[in-house]
Amino acid sequence: MTRPADDATFGAVEERMAGGRNDGATRAGQTVRRLTGEHTAGVHALLRHLRAVGFTQAPEVLGVDEQGREVLTYLEGETVGDSRPWPAWAHSEAALVAAGRWMRDFHQASRSFTPPADAHWFGDHDDLRAGEVIGHHDAAPYNAVWRPAPTTSDPEGGQLVGVIDWDLAGPAAPVRDVAFLALMWVPLTAHDVARGDGFPADTDRPRRLRLLLEAYGWQGSTEEVLQAVRERALQHAAGLRHAAADGYGPAVELVAEGVADDFERAVSTLDAETPRLLQAEREPQ
Repeated sequence: MTRPADDATFGAVEERMAGGRNDGATRAGQTVRRLTGEHTAGVHALLRHLRAVGFTQAPEVLGVDEQGREVLTYLEGETVGDSRPWPAWAHSEAALVAAGRWMRDFHQASRSFTPPADAHWFGDHDDLRAGEVIGHHDAAPYNAVWRPAPTTSDPEGGQLVGVIDWDLAGPAAPVRDVAFLALMWVPLTAHDVARGDGFPADTDRPRRLRLLLEAYGWQGSTEEVLQAVRERALQHAAGLRHAAADGYGPAVELVAEGVADDFERAVSTLDAETPRLLQAEREPQ
């Protein structure tokens, strides 16, 4: 067991944090405790690398506690938690742009990371291949930490503190990470799902997609991103169904709630809206 030498919160009263499936996470003082798995060593190596190169919008690894749980720094700010619809900041253009810039900076920091030879990741392969980075792959609003501006209730005021929940990190082409960002922040989900999350019915998806890709600094085509969104949504649905068939509890619940269906319906919505979304390439900058 390792402990942060100056962490006075070991032994502090724990409080279960909102959101998450499985056993979730607990907060003790200024630390967060979470269960570990075979992915943990690789994720910790990544998070330590990010700190070493100056990227601070992610939790810092502090060690492992007496129960074998990882100990991470607590990022101070607001989260979606169990709320639905999501809070107003999650629908703001400020948060959308901040998410795009966050991923740009994260990918830049990740490119210099050499994973441990024995690292195991959540995805379908462990080796880092040409053109790939170790991505987050779940950088949705429900994993964002937002700090509102102290003097206003305007959701456009504030800043993105960071992104949490790195369990799905792993090697893939950067567009796969960008695709999930677009799916969840633009959003490119089915319209009833987006409304349930709190996005207005008149949300300008082409504009928001353009803003997101500009914030990231995407150099490829919008069509490439949309194809990746389509593939990612179908993969997510298939993965949930496969895990549920294997009896994995959280996946069983999600499939029963219709989440796999929702991702498949997102593809139908995307197919119908692709001509409008491609305006993101043609609108004046």
